[in-house]
Amino acid sequence: MKNFNPKLIMIDVDGTLVDSVPDLAYCVDELMKAMNRAPWGEAKVRHWVGNGVPKLVERSLTGELEASVNKQDFDKAYPIFLELYSVNTSVRSCLYSGVKEGLDYLKQQGYILGCVTNKAEQFTLPILKDLGIFDYFGLVVSGDTLVKKKPDPLPLLHSAEFFNINPQDCLMLGDSISDVVASRAAGFEVICMSYGYNHGEDIQNANPDLVIDSMAELKDCL
Repeated sequence: MKNFNPKLIMIDVDGTLVDSVPDLAYCVDELMKAMNRAPWGEAKVRHWVGNGVPKLVERSLTGELEASVNKQDFDKAYPIFLELYSVNTSVRSCLYSGVKEGLDYLKQQGYILGCVTNKAEQFTLPILKDLGIFDYFGLVVSGDTLVKKKPDPLPLLHSAEFFNINPQDCLMLGDSISDVVASRAAGFEVICMSYGYNHGEDIQNANPDLVIDSMAELKDCL
């Protein structure tokens, strides 16, 4: 197994730290009911998450990963979803097995930790706090913190600059192709979780530096 020696580790939220699909799927299905449409169910929604709420709403309305959505439908649906998700951010969501163990190990080893996600701040902060992991992070970069989000490298470059650390000394821990693309463009190394949200594709195909099954395995490669 490859060994990494980063100074800074930036960690994704949905699909890496938190299984947030149960809450997102509940909100999607309630949205569909509000729009007089048939619900999609959790299995379908699981393939759609990972690119932020606006994209999820578009996919819910079209039933496709990439399709043009009717603007009128979107303008009606988006505020309904935001309202639903604001009170269902962490009702059904939970930390993946090994996350707490992994975070405790990283903290004990003295790594600087940050959080980088495409989820909007209004949802990111509550979920981190409700699930008891907010205090591990010295910086939280949400989907609306900067002008661009992953797969753009800006959130990672911003994080490295914030901590005054060279990108070559930084590691991204994520679960999707957008995490890999952002990391490569920023000059970060990248480890991906095997269990996350990558639209049904095997994350190995995106060629991260390493794929692990649990954050508890970080002690074997750091």
